[in-house]
Amino acid sequence: MTPTFERSIADARRPLSPASSFIGPQGARRRWPRWLAALALMLGASGAHALCLPAVCSCTTTTTNLLFGNYNPLAFGNTDTTGSVTVKCGGVVGLLIPFTIELGKGGGTSATNRRLAFSTYQLSYNLYSDTTYTSIWGDGNAATTLVSGSVTLDALGLSPGVTYTVYGRIPGRQLTAAPGVYTDSVTVTVTYL
Repeated sequence: MTPTFERSIADARRPLSPASSFIGPQGARRRWPRWLAALALMLGASGAHALCLPAVCSCTTTTTNLLFGNYNPLAFGNTDTTGSVTVKCGGVVGLLIPFTIELGKGGGTSATNRRLAFSTYQLSYNLYSDTTYTSIWGDGNAATTLVSGSVTLDALGLSPGVTYTVYGRIPGRQLTAAPGVYTDSVTVTVTYL
């Protein structure tokens, strides 16, 4: 039997009104125009556990948030951010544990069609496994890829584990966006082979 672990990603609830102000560099006060929307996508930050054969090892997977910040729907450029998924195992020293990491579809209809939502408004976005934003990180079906890797067990738990960067992108010129906090919840599934 292949052990799997699923982790739900928490929603971001950082309130920011379209006319909010903040203190910028050197204390300068700036006011955001009304057409900017605050966006956030979080990969929950607390750990979750999965067992790879009880007498041999125990693995932990943690994630970091993807926060897109402010999005200008009138801009032609994309809005990019990054997060991460880390896999760490302890147990019999030197044992190599292979695994795959899958990212769910979130609020979209598929991993190739992910959506951030605020009330009835939606923004298209996606998650990628590469810096060129060409490989959509999903479940390995259709036009998506699974990320595969392996981790060597560490008896003392001193190894930092293996960290994979998640690249997030919101395409520019989504003119139907309304000001607000857009969120999504994506499930991370790690399968130990």
